[in-house]
Amino acid sequence: MAKSTERLLQIGWREMILVFMLPLVVHVIVMDPYSHFNDFELIKVFNGRKALAHALNDTKTAVKQLNKLVTCILFIVTIVVWLLLMGIATTKVLLFLSSQLVVAAFMFGNTCKTIFEAIVFVFVVHPFDVGDRCVVDGVPLLVEEMNILNTVFLKLNNEKVYYPNSVLSTKPISNYYRSSNMGDTVEFSIDFMTPVEKIGHLKDKINKYIEKNPLHWHPNHSVVVVEIENVNKLKMALYVNHTITFQEYGEKNKRRTELVMEIKRIFEELNIKYY
Repeated sequence: MAKSTERLLQIGWREMILVFMLPLVVHVIVMDPYSHFNDFELIKVFNGRKALAHALNDTKTAVKQLNKLVTCILFIVTIVVWLLLMGIATTKVLLFLSSQLVVAAFMFGNTCKTIFEAIVFVFVVHPFDVGDRCVVDGVPLLVEEMNILNTVFLKLNNEKVYYPNSVLSTKPISNYYRSSNMGDTVEFSIDFMTPVEKIGHLKDKINKYIEKNPLHWHPNHSVVVVEIENVNKLKMALYVNHTITFQEYGEKNKRRTELVMEIKRIFEELNIKYY
């Protein structure tokens, strides 16, 4: 019972919700055929449960590794205390142990520092979990495995990247999973001589498209003029907000592509010259 309680406390609300989410979603879909759940939402919940299972397994592995390390240290300390209590540890013995400790500190001091920094990074800072999509050094990476000393990531092409945790602790890390719904920008240039009325129609049609797809985009958006390029172009930008984070990288790219193609279609419909 105590172990079960401890496990629930370690999991947290996010994971507890995911554990029970999938059966609930399936029940709602079966009971209500007009529910707003779609295939993407169902897959998202399923992937969340799968990532949770991997996260719990890796956390258990990391705790076991830490337990072995602490046990080894306590064993050595216990032997020293026992020698002192039994009177076996004479001045010569203590002097010998001290000299050996100095040698060990010289040889393994940097290793101990690295291990300590890695432990703090994994258990205290804890910037990500298994299954989170992060950005490290400007590269989108998916967390596949977490250990005491290193973390294994996957690139978008499934290439594995191994990072020492002591190195990760010195880098800024963006976490898509823990972010709120994220914004996106689509930039384009149109002819400087485009009538203001056509630009107004362009904004109206973009607004209608976004309002028509509430599952993909939040209604708040803006179309602005960024600058005048080479005296003959208006550089413009559309700022939109996704209803998802970039954790779902493929879905994000799919929605953005559909938006760009819609803008292209609007240009052609309004006979607006674009670059």
